[in-house]
Amino acid sequence: MEYAAAKSTVDMLHKIETIEKEIMDLKLTVLKKLTPMGGKVISLKGILKGVEVTERDITSAKESLYSKVVL
Repeated sequence: MEYAAAKSTVDMLHKIETIEKEIMDLKLTVLKKLTPMGGKVISLKGILKGVEVTERDITSAKESLYSKVVL
């Protein structure tokens, strides 16, 4: 009986590994579709040059972004 339980456990682990691989493949497929191909990369370097971001700005942005989220 212990052999059957061990075999069953090994089978379940194998199925889990198969599912994990399928999920990873699905993630990669979705990421490839979301990633722009051949488009020109636009640099944002220097766009905020001379701008000072304060703690108040960050707090305000968080409140704006998460105003409808209950934590």
